[in-house]
Amino acid sequence: MNRLYHFPLSPFSRKVRLVLAEKRIEVELVEERYWEQDADFMRRNPAGKVPVLKMGNKFYTESQAICEFLEELHPTPALMPKGAEARYEVRRIVGWFDDKFYNEVTCKLLGERVFRKVKGTGYPDSTNVKAGAKAIKYHLDYMAWLLEKRRWLAGNDLTIADFAAAAHLSCLDYISDVDWNRSEIVKDWYAKIKSRPAFRSILADQLPGFPQPSHYSDLDF
Repeated sequence: MNRLYHFPLSPFSRKVRLVLAEKRIEVELVEERYWEQDADFMRRNPAGKVPVLKMGNKFYTESQAICEFLEELHPTPALMPKGAEARYEVRRIVGWFDDKFYNEVTCKLLGERVFRKVKGTGYPDSTNVKAGAKAIKYHLDYMAWLLEKRRWLAGNDLTIADFAAAAHLSCLDYISDVDWNRSEIVKDWYAKIKSRPAFRSILADQLPGFPQPSHYSDLDF
């Protein structure tokens, strides 16, 4: 059985989970408190990060590398386009969310509101929370600009870029930190991706001490 070592509110874990589910690859989920640097986990990934995918007797790390590995291993349904420029655009947008969005928004909102409590490192830093709340508006506007010209974020087909964005936003949505009224087109995009069967296990996630908001698992939010 394939096994994914993950943490429920890790956007990088969620991205891989979405790709696995979309491609209907069965996997056992193993929750990992990766920050505790457990010796067994560190042997699986010396970088001390989730996700880690075990297939057969091999361990695979780094979320985007895992996603593209799965794409090559199971090319149907396709989550990467064929042309070089189109593939570049997918990777560019994935990079935007996994780097820029993560550092400007996810770290500052999820990191302060959730991970400080989970890791026992004190109270949220209000300066970071305010900075994240301000930055997410810019990112939602950028998404709206992209979606005005395309059906999906990287083009006219669903790709890993959409799953990368949805992974980050779904984590923030869990703590009600996304103003879905800011852009109708982004809200519609999220509702569309949220209604996919691949999203079901994501919407079932529960983190002790952080109850789901009432709208979280609603498909017509």
